[in-house]
Amino acid sequence: MSVGFSPDGTHIVSGSSDETIRIWAVKTGEEVIKPFKGHAGEIWSVGFSPDGTRIVSCSSEKTIRIWDAKTDEEVKPPKEHTNSVLSIGFSPDGTYIVSGSSDKSIKIWNARTGEEVMKPLKGHTGSVLSVGFSPDGTHIVSGSSDNTIRIWNSVTGEEVMKPLKGHTSDVWSVGFSPDGTHIVSGSSDKTIQIWDARTGKEIMPPLKEHTDNIWSVGFSPDGTQIVSGSSDKTIRIWNARTGQKVLKPLMGHTDSVLSVGFSPDGSYIVSGSSDKTIQIWDARTGERVMKPLKGHTGNIWSVCFSPDGTHIVSGSSDKTVRIWDARTGEEIMKPLQGHTDCVLSVGFLPDRVHIVSGSLDETIRIWGARTGEEIMKSLKEQTNILSPIGFSSNRSLIASSPQPFVPLHSWLVLHSQFNGWIQGPAGELIFWVLPEWWTLVVWPPCILLIGKSQVVLDPLHFVHGIEWIKCSSKFME
Repeated sequence: MSVGFSPDGTHIVSGSSDETIRIWAVKTGEEVIKPFKGHAGEIWSVGFSPDGTRIVSCSSEKTIRIWDAKTDEEVKPPKEHTNSVLSIGFSPDGTYIVSGSSDKSIKIWNARTGEEVMKPLKGHTGSVLSVGFSPDGTHIVSGSSDNTIRIWNSVTGEEVMKPLKGHTSDVWSVGFSPDGTHIVSGSSDKTIQIWDARTGKEIMPPLKEHTDNIWSVGFSPDGTQIVSGSSDKTIRIWNARTGQKVLKPLMGHTDSVLSVGFSPDGSYIVSGSSDKTIQIWDARTGERVMKPLKGHTGNIWSVCFSPDGTHIVSGSSDKTVRIWDARTGEEIMKPLQGHTDCVLSVGFLPDRVHIVSGSLDETIRIWGARTGEEIMKSLKEQTNILSPIGFSSNRSLIASSPQPFVPLHSWLVLHSQFNGWIQGPAGELIFWVLPEWWTLVVWPPCILLIGKSQVVLDPLHFVHGIEWIKCSSKFME
C-alpha cells in the first residue's frame, strides 16, 4: 500500500496489507533485513527519516510506529514507567532525579523539566526496589527483587561492573557511604551487607541480628554507623567498620519499620512504620525524643529529614505526603494530595524548598515545601519552564480574561472525595475536569508531574459569571 526510497536512494521501504514492513536493496532487489512485524492491521503508509536511520509507519489498527532501519526493532519514544515507581532519589546537586520501578527499569530525569535524559537503564530481571546516587553524582546504585545490586555510570547509563551477588532474597534498600567508597544493602533474607563500591566485593560477613525482612538501611552522615529498620519492629544501629552493634535495638513501633534515616548532623534517627506512626530517636542513646507523630492513616513507606534537619517528609499508603516540624512533631501544612495510590518514596531537594515523591500510581511528583505564596511562585516558574517541552494544549485548562492573577490557593480546594469538580473555599462548584484527566491534575502545591501528561490548572485568566461571555467570544473569533 505504500513504498518509498531511502534518502541516499539505495533502499526502498514498503508497507503491506500483510501487516509487515520490508526493506529492499535497489540494485539487487533483495530484502536486506527480515520483515518488520508489530502492526496488527493493514499498513497504509511508510517512509524513511531524513537521516535514513529510522522508518515511520501507520496502520489501520490506529497506531503509528517508529523503527530502527538497521535492526528492525521498534523505537519507543521516552515515556513514563509502565509500572509502580518504587524508589526515587535526587542527584547531589539536585539537577536530576533517579527512579526505580516494578517495570524492571531505572530512569533518570531532569528535575526542572521532567524530561528523561537518557534511555532507561536495563539489566535487572526483577522489580527495582531501591535506587540512589553516589555522593559525587557519577554513579547510581540499585537493588532488586532479582536479589542483586547493580552499579551504573550516571552519565552513560552503562553498568560499571558485574552485579553484586550475595543476598538470597529481595534487596529492599541500598545506599552509598558519604565518601562513596562503600555500599550498604538490606534484604528480605534478614541480613545487611557492606560492599566495596570500586570492586564489588563484600568487606565483611553479613550483619545478622534482625529476625525478619530488612526494609531500610542507611549510613550516618560521617559514615561510621549504619541504621536499619525491619519487620521485626526494631531499629538497629551498627558500627560500619566492624559490623558490631552500637546500641540495644530501638523498640517502640508496634509493627514493621519500613523506613529509617539519620538527621544531617547524625544526632537523630527518624523512622516510619506500618503502625502508621513516625518516631524520632536520639542516635547516641536510642531514646525517643518525643511522642510518635500521628496523622497518616496508612503504612508509612518513606521518611527523611530535610537538608537542614528542621523538617521531616513522609509518604504513605494513604496516598498523601506530609511535612512535619522535626523539633515539635507538628505538621506544618495540610497533607499534600495528588497521588492516586500509595506513596512509596519521598525526599527533599538540596535547596530545601522542593520535595519529590514516587508512587504506585506510576508517577513522580515534585512539590513546593514552604508557604502558599512561595509555592505558587514556583508553580508559575515551573509552568513557564514546562511550556516549551510540548505539553499539548488539550491538557491545559485555560480560559481567557483580563482579570488580575488571584493566588491559586485562595480559591481552589482539593477535597478528599474528589469527583472532578474544582471547588472554591465555600465548596462552590467552579469547573469540572474530565474523568480521564483526574489522575493527571497537578494540584497545588505540586509543581511538576513526571510520567504522564499533565493537567495544569491555570487561574491567570480565569473567568466566571457574566465574564464567561468574554471567553465564549474569544473562542468564536
